[in-house]
Amino acid sequence: MKNAIITSVLLLCSVFFYSANLSAQYKPITFIEDSLSNGLKYILHVDKSAPVIATVVYYKVGSRNEDPKRTGFAHFFEHLMFEATKDIPRAKIPEYIESAGGSLNAFTSMDQTVYHFKLGSNMLPLALWIESQRLRDLQVNSLGVETQRGVVKEERKNRIDNTAYGTMREKLYAKLFKGTPYEWMPIGSAQHIDQAEIKEFVDFYNIYYQPNNAVLVVSGDFNTDEAKQMITEYFGVFKKGTPAPTTKINLMPLKENYFETVEDPKAQLLAVFIGFQGPNAGTPDYYAMQMLTTILGTGESSRLYKRLVSKDQISIFSGMSHSAHQFVGSIMFQGYSNPGGDLEKIKNTILEEVQMIVDKGVTDAELQKAKNIKEAQFIQGKTGVLEKALELAEFTAYYNNPKLINTEVSFFTSVTKSDIQRVAKKYLGKDIKNVTLQYVPKSK
Repeated sequence: MKNAIITSVLLLCSVFFYSANLSAQYKPITFIEDSLSNGLKYILHVDKSAPVIATVVYYKVGSRNEDPKRTGFAHFFEHLMFEATKDIPRAKIPEYIESAGGSLNAFTSMDQTVYHFKLGSNMLPLALWIESQRLRDLQVNSLGVETQRGVVKEERKNRIDNTAYGTMREKLYAKLFKGTPYEWMPIGSAQHIDQAEIKEFVDFYNIYYQPNNAVLVVSGDFNTDEAKQMITEYFGVFKKGTPAPTTKINLMPLKENYFETVEDPKAQLLAVFIGFQGPNAGTPDYYAMQMLTTILGTGESSRLYKRLVSKDQISIFSGMSHSAHQFVGSIMFQGYSNPGGDLEKIKNTILEEVQMIVDKGVTDAELQKAKNIKEAQFIQGKTGVLEKALELAEFTAYYNNPKLINTEVSFFTSVTKSDIQRVAKKYLGKDIKNVTLQYVPKSK
């Protein structure tokens, strides 16, 4: 017993020292926040550590802004924005960036569509010119639309229809968020994209791709006065758009448990997925749930992995995730069975581990370890100009508070054991309803 106490004390001392070390390493990020008369918000962060710049344009439009009969539009525009503009020929945007030695990409979620470039510092005018062209001078025509219809349909086939367990998240969200715009995935329906006419794409573009519905971030090695002048020159010529319609979210708690067995010809292993409604991003419950997720279901040192994989050996992989969106959140547990395994046993063991935290909470060592992980992620996620630009854009668009890039970590480190036990009971207690999907390989 004495040795165990000494070991625990040494462990706590080491994790506290590690946490203090991380905090001492962090240098707050400085930035300038401004906007144009047409409503475009922009953030400038100077980082002279390398001769590179990153630009991010964040549009406040995601799949939750779509018509339920026309899902997939936000994601479709992620692709269409690489077609022609008024002054840029078709398919030339990637060529321009790559020939300048840069990289480019984009992504869509339920709440956002984001485009980003990373280039040498002397190429800032090129990046800003292209983004200004795409903002209001995109050519939404038959040639570009028909090309991208095929691309998007093929992407859906590869990512969902022809992938093992690929329909899992679609099925979970359809039940967890029924009656809200979060019940469908950003990839949308291939049928909806096929049925849509050019005018519908034009209307969507004119509603959501406006300067007052966007945030621009420039991060890296540049002169702020020159950047401001270029932003005004390239983006200031556009008029302020009509404010985009607000999305109404009226999420109702699940009234009963839902269970479905899915025969999946692509699956090689039995698997079970358990979904709960969870806290949305930025709330006090969000930070506590993120800490709970780290302790219970993230990595090989988590409770679920140690119990189901290492100890009981009833699963080859088990974990937990918390996906927090702007207005809703989901919590998902997953367990993949050994050949000939028992999915019911895996499910019951996962729920047992959850209930143990509801009843008894977590330990001091578990909480401190989770805080150290969050601090490490906080610092490591800010080492590059692009990573910092993406965070500044999201904090500005979600919360109108880019200062969170320096302060959000404090919300994680202030989480207590009682906070974790409280959210476990509130969102995952034995009386809380869930959605369970059981995937079984379909015999040929």
